[in-house]
Amino acid sequence: MSYLDNIRTFVRVYELGSMSAAGRDLRISPAVTSSRISQLEEHLGVRLFQRTTRSLTPTEQGKTFYRGATGILESVQSAEAELAEITDNPRGALSVAAPLGVGRRLIAPLVPEFLEHYPEVSLRLRLTDRNVDLTGEGLDLAFFLGQPADSTLRIRKIADIERVLCAAPNYILRRGHPKNGAALLKDGHDCLNLRFPGATEFQWPLSTPDGPQRFAVQGRFESDDGDVLTNWALDGHGIVMKPVFEVADYLARGALLPVAQENPPVPIQMACLFTHRKRQDPKARLFMDFVISRIADKVRLSDPMP
Repeated sequence: MSYLDNIRTFVRVYELGSMSAAGRDLRISPAVTSSRISQLEEHLGVRLFQRTTRSLTPTEQGKTFYRGATGILESVQSAEAELAEITDNPRGALSVAAPLGVGRRLIAPLVPEFLEHYPEVSLRLRLTDRNVDLTGEGLDLAFFLGQPADSTLRIRKIADIERVLCAAPNYILRRGHPKNGAALLKDGHDCLNLRFPGATEFQWPLSTPDGPQRFAVQGRFESDDGDVLTNWALDGHGIVMKPVFEVADYLARGALLPVAQENPPVPIQMACLFTHRKRQDPKARLFMDFVISRIADKVRLSDPMP
């Protein structure tokens, strides 16, 4: 096993705080992970971690080596990036995260075409509606909707995405058709909320003549999966706020109908996050360019009305 592989393994164990988590991230077994750390410690002649049955804690020597190890990996990545630019032959694994709706409808369908163009690249796509930690989760890129939690990352804006409040016809027949945000609150409408640690979307930002205002909507249905909310809306359980591109087909055939059109939702930013590096990995830049060029028209859909 190469010394560089051992260093990469050490860095992921240090960042994730677990042999098993690092092994899953690197797609190697816990035994291989442990073996690489042991080889590295033997080579360096120091203990990098204090191990117990319940915890794994870096030693002072481990903390010192981590700072140098990340510099080594960044230098290697920079050299590889420079070489890939010269040879126009990117290679290696690319880890990408995206929200469920964005990932399933916009990004996942593009992956086969991208990999056909670049046969030396492999791509791992992680779909989640929660905020992700690029460094801690070993990600190269993260597409997202809204504002990033980590201001130290670099951001490439893609578009402002139009959103719509909508509900199934049977819900509207049963509960009425709210014309504005005030009616959502006054009439006690069931609002379907996307909620996970740190989420604030249960306060819906709506456009008013006085500017954007947040409406503290209520509802008994909550999920951290945006597609679950869409399915609940289709089944008539409440009103959902969604990017137009996610529900355009349902709106077109009348399975969902726009509501509260006097106060439409404030558009939400769609962007891509990546880490600060002296030289960006060319395959990451290529994938961003590729995705943005293919989805630009789709995400700018702005008229949900029949």
